[in-house]
Amino acid sequence: MKMLINGEWVDREEKIEVRDPYDNSLVDTVPRATVEDVKRAIAAAVEGFKIARKLPTYKRTEILYKTAEIVKARSEDFARTIAREGSKTIREARKEVYRCTVTLRIAAEEASRILGETITFDQAIGSENRRGYYYRMPIGVIAAITPFNDPLNLVAHKLGPAFAGGNSVVLKPATVTPLSALKLGEAFLEAGLPPKMLNIVTGYGSEIGDALVTDPRIRMISFTGGVEAGKEIVAKAGLKKIGMELGSNSPVIVLADADLEKAVESCVSGAFWAAGQNCLGVQRIYVEESIYSEFVEKFVVRTKKYKVGPKLEEDCDMGPMITEKEAIRIEQWVEEAIKAGAKVECGHKRDGAIYWPTVLTNVPDGVKVDCDEVFAPVVSIYPVKTLDEAIEKANAVNYGLHAAIFTNDINKAFKAIEELEVGGVIINDSTDYRMDAMPFGGVKNSGLGREGIKFALMEMTEPKVVCFNL
Repeated sequence: MKMLINGEWVDREEKIEVRDPYDNSLVDTVPRATVEDVKRAIAAAVEGFKIARKLPTYKRTEILYKTAEIVKARSEDFARTIAREGSKTIREARKEVYRCTVTLRIAAEEASRILGETITFDQAIGSENRRGYYYRMPIGVIAAITPFNDPLNLVAHKLGPAFAGGNSVVLKPATVTPLSALKLGEAFLEAGLPPKMLNIVTGYGSEIGDALVTDPRIRMISFTGGVEAGKEIVAKAGLKKIGMELGSNSPVIVLADADLEKAVESCVSGAFWAAGQNCLGVQRIYVEESIYSEFVEKFVVRTKKYKVGPKLEEDCDMGPMITEKEAIRIEQWVEEAIKAGAKVECGHKRDGAIYWPTVLTNVPDGVKVDCDEVFAPVVSIYPVKTLDEAIEKANAVNYGLHAAIFTNDINKAFKAIEELEVGGVIINDSTDYRMDAMPFGGVKNSGLGREGIKFALMEMTEPKVVCFNL
């Protein structure tokens, strides 16, 4: 496939291979963009913003709705692309395609809800004859940098509100999974998006990232990825708006009064969805002592039923990690935990990029699988005596995206809601729950700002005050 710059599909002699992580087969190639390509894309986006800001609301809405319809009509093609270039099974990929259509539909609806309000200027002495209001205006060119784990829907979460708000975008998709983003770009153009409003550059972040994030013509960076990359962007970006979702180390609390079967099923799915490469993935589970042994037993039994293998097979539950390098990394992290005293209840087996669903107990404090983001199919289960102990341990890491609690006691649920240091608390489901209209983001190292269409729109627009002196 080609990249999109200044309304044209552009190729380059130097290519980047996109390979299926399951068998390393070649899926496609994309151009290896240069710094000059980035500069051309930004220049085009500057022109695109002049068009975008004047595009009437009904037209923005129409384009977003039509794009959603195109994606829906080609849902199986999109799903197979997601499954081939990334880690998701075909069933997981279909769900992502559906969510993408929902995300775009919500963006279309929210385009007409970018509201302002009147201001009572006469509350100040000397302003008795003043009347006015504020409205929200687009901010300009947005740089969108997206990760590999949701190569379609997380792109839609940036493009949807950006276009709804009247902005233009330079998109840099993950190097290993650029194909879904390019296909979405095709859908937007087919739906009538003015071409210069969207530019897509495919390349290595180490080669073109600085040119993108440091350019003063970029007025906002919307980034989803790792903490270290996020810190580097902040250090280099200069004076511009920044929105970041930087991952997590999500805790789940399971109390003795919970529905145990429901908790097990939800947490297994939450831990191993997309081979655990999920910012909301269940990583630490704190279980009240009286049910701990039973919970672990049921959790391991359910985990062992997972079918791991070819992603395109309908009954496959989990595919490979995104690269063999990543699988080796988590294998080493688990080895570190074992040497420190952790016990492997199941899993800890690797074949190339495939790392089998792994359950650990007796994990000591301070090892990587305990305090860092595993971003892999590994979950650690810990016994706790009280809810207070569980909350204290849940808050002990420097992340705070989602947390969850399973309980039938409303008072305990509200205690957790109040005291867990996170951006979202899920009750009686795992941390791996997100509805695309809700505010999404975290505290501590989990990021800056909020996504979710309505809330991203607030980030991607700014208030302008109008005041009449009558």
